[in-house]
Amino acid sequence: MNYSTNDSCSSEALRPDETIDQAQSNVEADAAVFPGDRGMLPLETRRVIVQLLLGPAVDGRRQANLWATLLRDEVAIRERLHELFLELVIDPDQKVAFTRQVVADDIEIPILLRRANLTFMESVLILFLRQRLIQANTDGDRAVVSWLEMIEHLSVYERTGNVDHARFDKQCQSAIEKAKKLNFLQKLRGADDRFEVSPTLKLLFPAEEIQALTRTYQDIQQRGLSHHANSPLEGDDDEQSLGDEHE
Repeated sequence: MNYSTNDSCSSEALRPDETIDQAQSNVEADAAVFPGDRGMLPLETRRVIVQLLLGPAVDGRRQANLWATLLRDEVAIRERLHELFLELVIDPDQKVAFTRQVVADDIEIPILLRRANLTFMESVLILFLRQRLIQANTDGDRAVVSWLEMIEHLSVYERTGNVDHARFDKQCQSAIEKAKKLNFLQKLRGADDRFEVSPTLKLLFPAEEIQALTRTYQDIQQRGLSHHANSPLEGDDDEQSLGDEHE
């Protein structure tokens, strides 16, 4: 009789735990995206995190669904990114969000984001596009630029006496293609030669780096391109380190 009573009590004691385990299983089943999935975040939230990791950003104007999910699940997204030593940066006015590497002096942090290596011509173009974006924001307009405008701006940096114009043209076109690849330029519908400058460009590159590069390139122009035989103008392989890049 005593054995039966104790057994009954033990069964009753297990029921709450069984209920909790069942509830946990139900939550995991609801969040499961694929067979064996142990993740707890909804599918849309995971898509936001993946986009942030792929980079360069989540653009609220072009990715309205991702942007809404980002704002809704900001706390959970920040938690997941912090586990990767990444910080979430959100600009609600520009409707742009991106990640950057966490900086801490007291611990050694594994680096997930690498510095973006840009050639001289690529960095010149970035400066031009960033300035165009800032001016457009000041005027309350969209930052739109044409292929011809970019080529004309880059042509200022052609070395005096250059005889290999085909090579220089290739460098200019390569710089534009790199900006497109990084999603800094987004083609306008119905216009193959006109692009909108992404607002991420103003946020991704620290102002102090932009100012230093601007001073350097202005000095090159003022002193004359022909006197810079050892400058980055001499080849595609010379690079400037600027900003963070997602790998």
